[in-house]
Amino acid sequence: MKSKKLVIFGAGETADIAYEYFTHDSAYEVVAFVVEAAYRTTTEHYGLPILTFEEMQAQFPPADYEAFVAISYTHLNRVRARCYQIVKAAGYTCATYISSKAFFWHSATIGENCMIFENNVIQHGVQIGNGVILWSGNHIGHQTRIEDYVYISSHVVISGFCVIGAYSFIGVNATFNDGITLGKDNIVGSGSLIVKNTEEGKLMIGAPAKPAVKSSYEAFGVPENAIAV
Repeated sequence: MKSKKLVIFGAGETADIAYEYFTHDSAYEVVAFVVEAAYRTTTEHYGLPILTFEEMQAQFPPADYEAFVAISYTHLNRVRARCYQIVKAAGYTCATYISSKAFFWHSATIGENCMIFENNVIQHGVQIGNGVILWSGNHIGHQTRIEDYVYISSHVVISGFCVIGAYSFIGVNATFNDGITLGKDNIVGSGSLIVKNTEEGKLMIGAPAKPAVKSSYEAFGVPENAIAV
């Protein structure tokens, strides 16, 4: 039974995936896609309208419809964060998707506009902020906190009592020891092992991981005016 109506903000690969999962594994019926006017190149997707944000507000008001911002980790998650903030400022509630095939313990908490794919294990006391994406097959240890707009790839192991700083990107098969604090805006390379706390804006690679010469901002092409966000 579809008891809720949803508009997806985005029309690229991430929006396609969000459409598939919300349609086949949630109480939401997707009714439209929305993009910023400068990026609209067609008017229909999966048989549904593609609207500008202004059209969305007129046709699908926040009193009756929820939204999901389906944007990837572009500019170290800044684009997803900016669009989420635009949608929230317009009064919309942003939906969170948790796969029916994920393990999500009752004492864990989660914010808005998150997407938790299949085979994730979210343990006791975990706190997940807004705009977080966890691809499939991750382990998030007890009492870990994942701050806003983090993107975690597949098969990442984060042990207990860790803090994952806002806007960070965690590559496939990365591992965190207990009690690690990962600084804001970090990138952790695939297969890296984090054994020590890290500073803000670092690109961490290796096992054990060490900071690369290049910063995370350089690696993901973050504009200077977005870094302070």
